[in-house]
Amino acid sequence: MADFSLDQASGLRRLFASRQLRVMTFASATAGIGKTTLVANVAVELARQGQEVLVVDENEAHNLAAFFNTPQRGDLAEVLRQRLSLEDALFSPFPGVRILPAGRVAWRLARLSPTEQDALQSGIQALSRPVDVLLIDSSPEHAEGLSPWGLAGEVVMVLSGARDSITDAYALIRKISVTRRHFRILVNRVRNVSGGQVIFGNLKKVAAERGVARLEYGGAIPFDNTLKQLGQLNQPIVDAMPENPAALALREFASRLYDWPNAEYECGGVEQFVAQLLHSRSVATSLHA
Repeated sequence: MADFSLDQASGLRRLFASRQLRVMTFASATAGIGKTTLVANVAVELARQGQEVLVVDENEAHNLAAFFNTPQRGDLAEVLRQRLSLEDALFSPFPGVRILPAGRVAWRLARLSPTEQDALQSGIQALSRPVDVLLIDSSPEHAEGLSPWGLAGEVVMVLSGARDSITDAYALIRKISVTRRHFRILVNRVRNVSGGQVIFGNLKKVAAERGVARLEYGGAIPFDNTLKQLGQLNQPIVDAMPENPAALALREFASRLYDWPNAEYECGGVEQFVAQLLHSRSVATSLHA
């Protein structure tokens, strides 16, 4: 029988906590380390815990529609052109999870025209259900190295235990640290949790010594072929095999989200967040024009 203690604890936190949006951007410097699979599983686990989750998927290939084997009804590009409502562009592969495909316009999300900004805000305001958690699966195509949505909320840097992945992650953190000084590190595909903690400790030490950024431990996901196999079968492991070690680690990561302090931008709901984000980007653009 499955142990649902994590779900019960999260449910109690949700019951007694005020409704505030949580924002989390997942980034990686190395392709093929399972970032999108992790995002899919975290989204499903949060929904299992009673959250309403909206995921902005910035990837054109190997995206969440492919992971869930769910056809897209539209995307953010059509919303910005006012050819489709944002509600109609979403797809829901799992109860409580809505996904907004944004791969075609990810590279220019920081430079939306006033008309496009109005279309996005209007679409967000018209959503039929509230949003408790906003996840961004950041595209590596951004010139700054991170989605502009990552300026607010938590940034989770995903890396594996491979040397190249660690080196590339540190280089990306250095690049992004011009605008972001705080990152959470999630180590994927390690032999055990202690190995992930060692990798994080070494990375944190180097970043601190060089004054690059402040790093915090997000967790470690043990390597398990089952995670990949279930992904190929379009099944999140947290739902299909909740007792699997990788599933337990992902469930723990999702549960800890509620214990992280809210970031400065995370006040009110998703409408306020998007409005503040677009305003801050407009101010930054005008100052550098």
